[in-house]
Amino acid sequence: MKPKTSRRAFLSAGLILPVVGATSRMGFASSGLGLLQPSDKPLEKPAGSPVKLDYRTLGKTGLKVTTVGFGCMITSDPSVVTRAADLGITYFDTARGYQHGNNERMVGAALAAKRKQIVLSTKSPAGDKASLLKDLDTSLSELKTDYVDIWYLHAKDKPSDIRDDMIEAQQIAKQQGKIRFAGMSTHALPAQLEWTAQKKAFDVVLTVYNFAMDPAMDKAIATVAATGTGVVAMKVMAGGFRSVKPTDPVFEKLHRDGAMLSALKWVLKRPNIGTTIPSMTDMDQLDENLRAMSESFSARDEKILSAHLEQIQPLYCRMCGKCEGTCQKGLQVADTLRILTYADGYRQFALARERFQELPAHHAAVRCGDCAECTVQCPFGVRVSDRMARAQELFA
Repeated sequence: MKPKTSRRAFLSAGLILPVVGATSRMGFASSGLGLLQPSDKPLEKPAGSPVKLDYRTLGKTGLKVTTVGFGCMITSDPSVVTRAADLGITYFDTARGYQHGNNERMVGAALAAKRKQIVLSTKSPAGDKASLLKDLDTSLSELKTDYVDIWYLHAKDKPSDIRDDMIEAQQIAKQQGKIRFAGMSTHALPAQLEWTAQKKAFDVVLTVYNFAMDPAMDKAIATVAATGTGVVAMKVMAGGFRSVKPTDPVFEKLHRDGAMLSALKWVLKRPNIGTTIPSMTDMDQLDENLRAMSESFSARDEKILSAHLEQIQPLYCRMCGKCEGTCQKGLQVADTLRILTYADGYRQFALARERFQELPAHHAAVRCGDCAECTVQCPFGVRVSDRMARAQELFA
């Protein structure tokens, strides 16, 4: 199905906010990169460049955080986490289930010497009060800390995913001094954010947000931010893809030198985002992400992202929700495509397989090739049947 709008027009629509005005209000430094054309040459960090740190306050929490935080989910090297803290990054995010619990243990050890200088968050996907509080105690033990700054109810994509006893668990944890602030993380639609704004139960919301998403997300995020709720952006790279190696057969399709840095810079210029949690698995990715705080988003970045968006258009699910309930076999299309991104974009095959196995059992039995015609039509041009077939081939 042909997309309803051009990719370049869609991207440009997200750039209406005046960059200088938005960044100056939030304390960003402005340093234009000039009207450069996209290049095949990798971007190089100037020799001896000092690290430039920018900060925002996370909603009404009062937490002052660097605009580039650290998403620890796929990091296995503790030295990258430690160096990030030494260089001044102040926000670090993990979760109870990451790497079967080993991620919290690694993050706790890596940040032990800096605990009082950083903001630490973790998450639990549990669905009831007792399980949540048990997870929290385990997280505190693994992180070697008496408290976490933000504790998220994890992956709550529908209002029905959040019950009153779960919110009560967060309030109990606050009273016990085990958490400072309550959060909710979601991969879902603008409607979930708008519901969250009305509920007013959370201090911080962690949500998917990047240059490839429907502009309706801007309105939803603004609605949440207007309540004083802090907003943290994840999946800011629109699927990753920078870890695809030149020897990989999909390299030419997925890779654009500089696209990941441009994507991060795009999110940083948005006025309602408190901080971001891009994944960083090595020192090169850490160094590149740090650059985003000192370089303003330019015409060059816009052109890079326009080109990159054209490449990932048939591959990347924007989590718009328009496909929900349209699969004749009852498959959770958006969740499956998001999981596939872990494998194709981040090269985390074990993580992707694990998440796929958490889907309802019939996902492993259905084969999209058995359908005469796909009933799912993506308005953004994602080749749904091809992507679903690939997920089934890899994980089912």
